Order: sequence, then C-alpha cells, then structure tokens
Amino acid sequence: MRIFLQREVDRLKRQILELGAEVEETLRVAVRAVETRDAGLARQVVAGEAETNAREIDIEEECLKILALHQPVAGDLRYIIGVLKINQDLERIGDLALHIAERAEFLSSQAELPGVFSLNEMSLKAQRMLKNSLDAFINQNPEAAGAVRAADAEVDRLKQEINRQVLGAIRRWPDRLEAYLQVMHVARHLERIADHATNIAEDLIYMIEGDIVRHQET
Repeated sequence: MRIFLQREVDRLKRQILELGAEVEETLRVAVRAVETRDAGLARQVVAGEAETNAREIDIEEECLKILALHQPVAGDLRYIIGVLKINQDLERIGDLALHIAERAEFLSSQAELPGVFSLNEMSLKAQRMLKNSLDAFINQNPEAAGAVRAADAEVDRLKQEINRQVLGAIRRWPDRLEAYLQVMHVARHLERIADHATNIAEDLIYMIEGDIVRHQET
C-alpha cells in the first residue's frame, strides 16, 4: 500500500509543479503585456485560461482520490492537504494574471499615460515571491518559505506608493481617469498575487513542520 501511495504522491508533485510553471509563465506574459502595452500578449494570456483551470481541476480530483483510496496519515496527510491549498492559490494567481492582461489590453488602446509609477518594481517583486515560494516547495525548504513571507510587506508598501502616485496623476490629468484607475487595479492584482505566494509559503511550512503560521508575525 505504501508503494502505491508514494507513486500517487510523486505523480501529484509533478502535476502541481507543472501547474506552477504554467502560472509563472502566465504572470510573466501578463506583466510584460502591461509594460509593453501589447494587446497580443494580453490576448495570449486570456486564451490560456481554460488550460490552467483544467489542470487545477485535475489536481484537486487527484488529491481527493488519494485521500479516499489510501487514507494517508501524519506527514502524507499534511502533504495532500497542502497540495490542495497550493493548487487553489495557483489557480487564483492565474485568474489574477488574467485580470492584469485584461487591464493591459485596455491600456494598449490608450495614449501613453503621463506620470511615473512603481509598477515595474512591484511586478518584479511579486513574480520573485511566486518563484521563490515554488522553489521552496520543490526543495522542501521552510527557511526559504519564511523569506517569502517576510517579502510581502514590501509589496504592500509599493502598492500604497502606487496608489499615491496614481491619485496625484489623476489630480493633474483628470481627463485620463479611467486609464489611471486601470493602473491602480493592476497594482491591486499584484498585491493579491503576492498574498497568494505567501499562502503557498505558509502551506509549505505546514507540510514540513505541521505548524500553522498564517496569522503569526514574520
């Protein structure tokens, strides 16, 4: 029984890593679409949504099958529960990347906005948090997961800074209100992506150590 369970767990790990790589790429393309005002890249993200959703459903079904057939306990049980939660966070990040792409498609149809915003810095940090959380999962490294948790505060700070920058720009160029609001929405989506990357890191800590750190200070 243990051999069969390990085979199922190994396959599950491959599936969640494939989903993670796909979501990382989706986010990279969505962010690039904003930076380059490229509607084609934005539409590429939209076109890939169905495949990401299908992967998420497959992983959830695989987890439920393992729970039903093998009734894992202790570390194995924590692992399956952790994968279920990480799967949900990755699916949500994919959704948020889609929303960013939709904002990018709108912004591509507008004249370039005056003003300087910290979106590039924020997007790089959010993408790095996602990558590092997945690397921590691959390497089963709770210390690296803790570093992801600590990075979330800086993304939150940048989101507040972008909001301040956007509000200042709206006061100067009120006729561009709708476009500036799209920039603010992108910042909000990036903040939520960083939150989900933090969730993944916290779920990894639970997998390995059995500690629930979600509401603990970093």
